[in-house]
Amino acid sequence: MQGHYWHFYWPLALTGVSLLLARQFQNGILARYPDATRELAIFALASSVFFLFDAAQVFLRQMVNVLARSRGGYTVVHRFTILLSCLLTVPFVLIGFTASGRHLLALAYDIKGDTLNEVARYIQYLAPLIIVNGLRQFYTGLLIQAKRTRLVTILNLQFLAGVVLILLLGYRQHWSPVTTLATAQVVSSFLHLILSYATVARWYVLPSEPRHERLTYRHTLYYFWPASLTSIMFALSRPILYSFVNRVPDAEPQIAALRVAFDFAMIFHIPLNQFRDLFVTFGYSDLRGVRRFTFKVMAVIVIIMLLTACTPLGGLFLGRILNIQGEVLSMARQIILVLCALPLIVTVRNYFHGIALLQHRTGSMAAGGILRISTIYFGSLLLYSLGVLNGVSAAALLVAGFAMETIIVIFSMRWGKVSMNPSSDQKH
Repeated sequence: MQGHYWHFYWPLALTGVSLLLARQFQNGILARYPDATRELAIFALASSVFFLFDAAQVFLRQMVNVLARSRGGYTVVHRFTILLSCLLTVPFVLIGFTASGRHLLALAYDIKGDTLNEVARYIQYLAPLIIVNGLRQFYTGLLIQAKRTRLVTILNLQFLAGVVLILLLGYRQHWSPVTTLATAQVVSSFLHLILSYATVARWYVLPSEPRHERLTYRHTLYYFWPASLTSIMFALSRPILYSFVNRVPDAEPQIAALRVAFDFAMIFHIPLNQFRDLFVTFGYSDLRGVRRFTFKVMAVIVIIMLLTACTPLGGLFLGRILNIQGEVLSMARQIILVLCALPLIVTVRNYFHGIALLQHRTGSMAAGGILRISTIYFGSLLLYSLGVLNGVSAAALLVAGFAMETIIVIFSMRWGKVSMNPSSDQKH
């Protein structure tokens, strides 16, 4: 079975890495523009706002895998996805297109003038992507449910190729940084959605043993909102850290270094998040085997991340390939060393997340997310008041937040006397 899990998992891990490579190329292109430090900082602020809304949809694909296992369940989850995406789009559009939204951005990040205008322009360009990404998550969830993970990888490699080609085109045609990055993301996402729909229409078949035929919107919401909340809490982590760090002296290099380091560390973080798909697909029948597989993979990822961070490989990738230079490069490498603690913490957390998703007990996930963001916020406030907040200490706060989240998820599951063996089904 371990080999079977590997064949299912590796395309998803590659998918996660390919999506993060798109971010690396974004950083690399921005680093080639004049005043690169400022451009990286502006994009960090704008993308953190976008991911705050987009993150609410991250768990859609796991929900699709668990609940859309009959014609009735499919219909309810599909409509729920569309409604959710539309509702999330409204406040995002208001932030980017209204004076009140700009005022909110100015207060949150302590920015003004051209910087504020550029952040708002990014948000305006990215506004259609909330709905597009929601539907992409829905169709990806169907393909994972059908164990077509290689098709998922092919589609995401297409997305990566589209991003890279448009980034290079925009840079060579002297488009503005905002136009280059936003166009690459929007066009590639629309193309990915079209191809995902066509792939599902060609390959997807409902499970032979249907479940949740009488699924209700109430149960769907009850299942989804705690998982969505924990993802939103994750997306809030960067904006909170950026908002505090942006108030320290010489803030732009610190923000730029955090952006580069966070995106680099996510190359190792995101493959671990794919474990949730393993749990919701195979956890009913072989939870122990899935757990053993995940910790083997985690050990390999930890070793690779440490070798990359502690040897010249990290500097080679950031400096030579992405063209990150000077103070930003030096600070980014220090931050990455701190973030090496994340893989073990995230793997333990995702193990208990997987159980919660299987058992429809996602409330513990929400509690953990709230504690994580509280740790980051009050820790940032304390370090800022003491005058010791910088890129490295901000990264340490992120690690501390994940650690607190993991602890509360573990205790929530055990205090609730939740069995470590998922029930065979949920009748809805």
